[in-house]
Amino acid sequence: MSVHKRPADESPEATTPSKVQRTHSSNALDSDSEDEYLEDTAQPTAVIEGLYLDTVNRASLDFDFEKLCSVSLSNNNVYACLVCGKYYQGRGKQTHAFFHSINDDHHVFINLKTLKVYVLPDNYEVHDRSLNDIKANVQPQFTKEQVDRLDTVSECGYDLGGKKFVVGFTGLNKIKCNDYMNVVVQALAHVPPIRNELLLMGDLDSKPELVQRMASLVRKMWHAKPFKSHASPHEFVQEVVARSKKRFRLDVQGDAFEFLMWLLNTLHIDLGGTKKRTSSVIYRTFQGEVEVETQKVDKKQVQSRDGGPVTLDASKEVQHSKTPFLTLSFDLPPKPLFTGDDDESRVNIPQIALTTLLHRYDGSTVVELNGSSKRYWLQKLPNYIICHVKRFSRNDFSVEKNPTVVNFPIRNVSFGDLLPKDTQARLTAKGHSGTYDLIANICHDGQPAVSGNGPVSQHPSASASTNDDAVTSESQYLVYLRHTASDQWYLSRDLQMERIMPQMIFLSDTYIQIWQRNGV
Repeated sequence: MSVHKRPADESPEATTPSKVQRTHSSNALDSDSEDEYLEDTAQPTAVIEGLYLDTVNRASLDFDFEKLCSVSLSNNNVYACLVCGKYYQGRGKQTHAFFHSINDDHHVFINLKTLKVYVLPDNYEVHDRSLNDIKANVQPQFTKEQVDRLDTVSECGYDLGGKKFVVGFTGLNKIKCNDYMNVVVQALAHVPPIRNELLLMGDLDSKPELVQRMASLVRKMWHAKPFKSHASPHEFVQEVVARSKKRFRLDVQGDAFEFLMWLLNTLHIDLGGTKKRTSSVIYRTFQGEVEVETQKVDKKQVQSRDGGPVTLDASKEVQHSKTPFLTLSFDLPPKPLFTGDDDESRVNIPQIALTTLLHRYDGSTVVELNGSSKRYWLQKLPNYIICHVKRFSRNDFSVEKNPTVVNFPIRNVSFGDLLPKDTQARLTAKGHSGTYDLIANICHDGQPAVSGNGPVSQHPSASASTNDDAVTSESQYLVYLRHTASDQWYLSRDLQMERIMPQMIFLSDTYIQIWQRNGV
């Protein structure tokens, strides 16, 4: 092995002190400048390029965990050992990676940020095309051409164990009680504008931490050549817990709708979004507009109604306002007073059609909320509509789930009929469709616990606030996803990802739906 020699015109006194100072500095492990220094001292690679590459063990590699040194727990200058998969800090003579290479005889390391591969303790960089698949698993990259093919070509892949999977339809690991996060990530990862933005986002290191981890997770989910057929949302979940100040946690199941609204609004802010509809991909994708007519209700008006339908009094002042929305929420009929586990009780579970629930936003239905009568009328429809069925209600003693069955078609639901006639005419003139197809359906199985950990205030939507809370130990969230290229449906339940018949979508209690405008 060749030895790095000092140039003849340099004296020992001129070089030795600075090297000793850089190597043994108390900040050597935490400083990014250490790698810049070591670049000058790296060994030539012309002869020894492929040494130790046969020790690389891809089966032990897992890059889904937080990039922290397993000894110092620091996130600076972290390298992954390509033999055992553990993370270590630094590359110099006083670093944990250096000691690991000597003590365990593991020599090949990759920098998790720069993707450069080095052999330690000899400290030379390796350039070998056989390592490209490892680099692609650390930081998957996509081109515009690859992204354009995702919705037109059905592509299958294989993991290291030979397990076949459909690209983009990979399970997410359930760390503890994070199934409510998994279903939301799966649903958003299959909304084309959101997915494409995260896959093609450049200069990811300059983005806020939540955007980085969300983009990294979505890229691993759509990576065609992973080492394993599932992904772990560990990094993403850790950031969510920290960013939300433990509002959403790992050890307690939260509400999927609460988390969805928090995630959309936080991503909107992190992506530089403002109140303008075109300021971020979140608003461009999901934001619509609804006209709200509000009238205060007094006691006399309530008494004169005598249980009849709520109406607006034409003799009183009505306030008009146009409000942007990200979701449309629907109230279900009241839960039956007496229910049981026998067959007769199951038969008597009430049912309601989605088209009936949509009448709330056609400008003719009046509802009473917080001492006011309100009437909603859709004015603008986004290309993707999020519908929320309010199933959970909380009182002082328990959380109750409304078991009402919502019947809906999965294609050609006419949201455009809710718009004013002149708006419908303009859409038709522009060639825009008013019908939508279902692309994601988040459902809830099981019953809520007797008591939860306390309600979490919801983000206000167009339909006003609600007391939904699905904090429960026995419940389970799952999501049905449509594969656009093959027009097949898949069921995602954490690690489980299986192809299903479309008729199975209606077997679970629908909670959140995402609809896509036809022709988009």
